[in-house]
Amino acid sequence: MEMIHLSSSVGADADVTGLTRLHMTPAAAMRTPRIDQTSYAAPISDPGTAPFRTFEVAAMRADGSRSISTFKAPALPLFESAFSAFSRGAVLSAPDGDIAVEDLQPGDWLNTSTGQPAQVVWIGSSSFVPADAGRRMPLIRIMADSFGQNRPETFVTVGPAARLLQTPAHLRGTTGGAPLLTPARLFTDNVNIIEVVPPTPVRLFHLCLTRHAAITVGGIEMETFHPGMNATRQVTHAQRDHFLSMFPHIAHITDFGPLAHPRAPEPEDVI
Repeated sequence: MEMIHLSSSVGADADVTGLTRLHMTPAAAMRTPRIDQTSYAAPISDPGTAPFRTFEVAAMRADGSRSISTFKAPALPLFESAFSAFSRGAVLSAPDGDIAVEDLQPGDWLNTSTGQPAQVVWIGSSSFVPADAGRRMPLIRIMADSFGQNRPETFVTVGPAARLLQTPAHLRGTTGGAPLLTPARLFTDNVNIIEVVPPTPVRLFHLCLTRHAAITVGGIEMETFHPGMNATRQVTHAQRDHFLSMFPHIAHITDFGPLAHPRAPEPEDVI
C-alpha cells in the first residue's frame, strides 16, 4: 500500500478545542510535546460497497514522541467501532482532575475501575452524521442519575461503539455479581436513556490505554477500545492489515491484550 508522508511540527494546542468542564494542573496546561503529523492518502481497495471515511489518530510512540495521522478506510464496523464511543465534550476522570476527551493527548493518564491509573497511548476520532438518511447511526443520551445518584452526574452522550460497565437486568442472575461491559444502546428505554440523531456532523472519539480498562466518563464507567479477538475474521487480509496499521503500538490482534471485564452478549450474538 503506497503511503504519502507529510511531516510538520505543531504546538501542544494544535488539536485543542472549546472545553466546558476542564480542570488542569499548571504543568498539564504548559505541555509542549513534540508531535509529528502524517497523512496516509492512499486508501486500501475495498471489494464491497462501503463508502470511505476519514479517521484521525493521535498516538504515542515507544520513544515518548507523539504522532498525528489521517487514514482513509471503508466505513465498516471494524473500523468505525474504533472511533465512535465518546462524543465531544465527554468529561473523563484523571489523576490531575477531569479532562474533556477532545483535549486529551497521548501520554496523559486516566483513572480506571481497578483504582490504578493507566496511560493513554492512542486516541481515534472521526466525524459522523447520526441522521444520515443513507446510514442512520443514532447516538445514545444518558440522562443524569440514570444508574444511581450522580451516575452520570449530568447527561452524557455516547456513540454507537460505547459500552458501559453495567449489567443488564436480565443478566444479573447469571454473572455471579460480576459487572459486564454492555453496549449503551441496550439500555435505551426512551425515558432516561434515549436515542438522538443530530442532522449535523458530530465528532466521536475512542481511546486505548496501556491496557484495556473501564474509565469514568461523566460519573459512569465505560470501556476503552478493544476490538475483540475475532473482530478481523469478517474482513479481507488487506482490511485487517490496514486496520492494525492505525495502531502504532499493535502488531497483531492479540497485542490488544485481555479484556478487563467480560462483555455482555449482544442480541446478534445469541443463537
